[in-house]
Amino acid sequence: MILPSNVKFVDQNLKNSFEKLKETEDSLYRFLIRAFEDIERNAFCGIQIPKRLIPKEYIKRYNVKNLWKYDLPGAWRLLYSIERDEIVVVSIILEWMDHKNYEKRFRY
Repeated sequence: MILPSNVKFVDQNLKNSFEKLKETEDSLYRFLIRAFEDIERNAFCGIQIPKRLIPKEYIKRYNVKNLWKYDLPGAWRLLYSIERDEIVVVSIILEWMDHKNYEKRFRY
């Protein structure tokens, strides 16, 4: 199913970190822009993480009920959750990280 969504950051700190990337990590910034565009076109374009594998930190900190992974070039990962706000689907960007930190977070 293709379901368009609005992309939002989970908090202002994450948004600020993203904006700083434009000056310091231009390629990662461009990869994230492309990912956000893909997610806006189809909220389900990522890979759904099984509920049993959602880190407890995300559940406690963000009250996440679902988690999706979008693979970025260079073994980076973008993690987001999908929510409904009235009749609008909202994809909430939680975090991006390199593969080493992703494996650590998910205890692989």
